[in-house]
Amino acid sequence: MTREKLKGTGVALVTPFTKDLAVDYDALRKLLDFVLDGGVNYLVVNGTTAESVTTTAAEKAEILKVVKQHVNGRVPLVYGLGGNNTQHVLETMNATDLDGIAAILSVSPYYNKPSQQGIYQHFVQVANASPVPVILYNVPGRTGSNMAGDTTVKLASHENIIGIKEASGNMEQCMYIAKHKPQDFMLISGDDLLTVPMVTLGAEGVISVLANAFPGKFSNMIQLALDGNFKEAQSLLLSFVDMNPLMYEEGNPVGVKAVLERFGVCSAQVRLPLVEASSGLKDRLFKLL
Repeated sequence: MTREKLKGTGVALVTPFTKDLAVDYDALRKLLDFVLDGGVNYLVVNGTTAESVTTTAAEKAEILKVVKQHVNGRVPLVYGLGGNNTQHVLETMNATDLDGIAAILSVSPYYNKPSQQGIYQHFVQVANASPVPVILYNVPGRTGSNMAGDTTVKLASHENIIGIKEASGNMEQCMYIAKHKPQDFMLISGDDLLTVPMVTLGAEGVISVLANAFPGKFSNMIQLALDGNFKEAQSLLLSFVDMNPLMYEEGNPVGVKAVLERFGVCSAQVRLPLVEASSGLKDRLFKLL
């Protein structure tokens, strides 16, 4: 069952680039080994942390192909597939090889700020067309609009929508979803630092940025929380408190790529309009390391 496969720590993989900003497939394989050795439970490919807005359709297809080949079934794969043009999302889905994909992660439409009814109808169309289960993604800090708790609960009744990555940062909204959702609908944290508190509400894990750089420590923290060992989970959680804001200070995945470069996994290169972490940010990150 897909729900059981996607419990615990999912990592929203970054896309490594070479110094001339081509996709670095050797570094991608190195990153895959790094996070898998750390014990993460599943991988999210071509999500928003992957700089998917600045990779081409051909690059996305090759990234997915390389990940499938290298992972070779060791953990489930979730594929990022969303947008603010419903018809284009459906066309992209039709053109994407979703064989071997456990679910798609689909971000709520951004920039054009649809009504709740518009968000609802968008996801009904996506779920009706998707050959694999759909996980909703609510991240109002990025999209410019919040998917209300009652919209999420309404969508949760769709047979092909299995969960939500909830990154509103609004714990009351998370509580509303936890209370009113169907029992088999997954509440997944989209905010690394709120995951342990969200587990107390019934969240079943996280799709994480930090787990790119700290896969062992982060996935251990999540498992401790899921096992009800909140004292030890809290200790690990507090160790990330100073680090986490620096990850996003100059845009995501700027911070986490700087850490990954420090660890020798991949370069800190990002594509415009993002720029590589400033020397000041790197200094503060590395002092914490």
